[in-house]
Amino acid sequence: MKLVDGGITAPQGFQAAGVACGLKKDGAPDLALIVSDRPAAAAGVFTKNIVQGHSLQLSRRNIRGGRARAVVINSGNANACLGPAGDRDALAMAKAVADHLQCPESEILTGSTGVIGKKMNMPAIKAGIDAAFAGLDDSIEAACRAEQAIMTTDLIPKSCVVEFELDDTAVRVAGMAKGSGMIHPDMATMIGVITTDCAVDATTLHQLLRSAVSKTFNRVSVDGDTSVCDMVVILANGAAGNRPVRPDTPEAVRLLAAIEKISTELSRLIARDGEGATKLVEIRVDGAMDSEDAYRAVLAVARSPLVKTALFGEDANWGRILTAVGYSGASFDPARCDIYLGRLKVCENGCALAFDEAEAKRILQEKDILIRIVLGAGPASDRMWTCDFSYDYVRINGSYRS
Repeated sequence: MKLVDGGITAPQGFQAAGVACGLKKDGAPDLALIVSDRPAAAAGVFTKNIVQGHSLQLSRRNIRGGRARAVVINSGNANACLGPAGDRDALAMAKAVADHLQCPESEILTGSTGVIGKKMNMPAIKAGIDAAFAGLDDSIEAACRAEQAIMTTDLIPKSCVVEFELDDTAVRVAGMAKGSGMIHPDMATMIGVITTDCAVDATTLHQLLRSAVSKTFNRVSVDGDTSVCDMVVILANGAAGNRPVRPDTPEAVRLLAAIEKISTELSRLIARDGEGATKLVEIRVDGAMDSEDAYRAVLAVARSPLVKTALFGEDANWGRILTAVGYSGASFDPARCDIYLGRLKVCENGCALAFDEAEAKRILQEKDILIRIVLGAGPASDRMWTCDFSYDYVRINGSYRS
């Protein structure tokens, strides 16, 4: 498996477009369209927030059919908490795309991200869909425009492509995502689209996506908030011509590895681009009693504002890390717990350890930081990606609607 250049259109049979239709005040691109040239197997994972946007609800219903031709996503408006009008607008988005493709509305997946409770400008959306179809292309440039069109508070577009072989056939998997704030496990404010030219049925695809998401997108926490519009969907159109992948086969393992690779890279980019973030932080817990305890411990550290502000201040305050693990609900003996910043041990057997403060400061000045906690309670491990909290996080979120 190798990383290759390209974007969401790198797999065969996919085109994309990104246009500005006037939903964002600054005139930036705000509508993305991804189209398969043939019906594709489709699967999705959606937010667990019980408040859910109307576009997401429509995608959740449509994905049950296991088949899709296109994904259309707008940014700048969440299309959420609007009652029947929001449902009608989501359906109108799907219908506008389906009319161009002459396919059932049930084969269109819709997504929206932005301000909650704001009525959609449907004339602008429909005009944007027309413009997107006029600009559909399989080029890297078209893929980049689609990436930019789903961004909200993101500072950078996020995409990744891998290529591998099945049955001596080259297969590609590509992904793009948005997300920088309201990021937390169980589908936070992120939208991800994955495309592949691999032949695979929808049921198998769903199993693989859920497995990949549990280890990647659901292992990112920026600020502990989850949103109402967020999803990761995957389309597999079979254009590569491989024999269809079946569950529990070596081919399924290879496809899963590719989806996990894409999802991992996108997850790291989301954490790195956290609102106001200056550092990408990987939290790793080893030696937990079981997988549930490993998750509890790593989650508590990743979501701790005190840990995250200490990281921004480049302060090796390991006591905040140990405190977070202590209230996490994980079972362990503090007298057996060690903590590392990078390779530097800063806590041994739950107690203060003489360490080089200058070296700790140097480690915390890096853009990529590893925090490792060894609980000494068992064989289980887990990891999460997060970021620091800077002054800019408050500035960005204090003026989000302005």
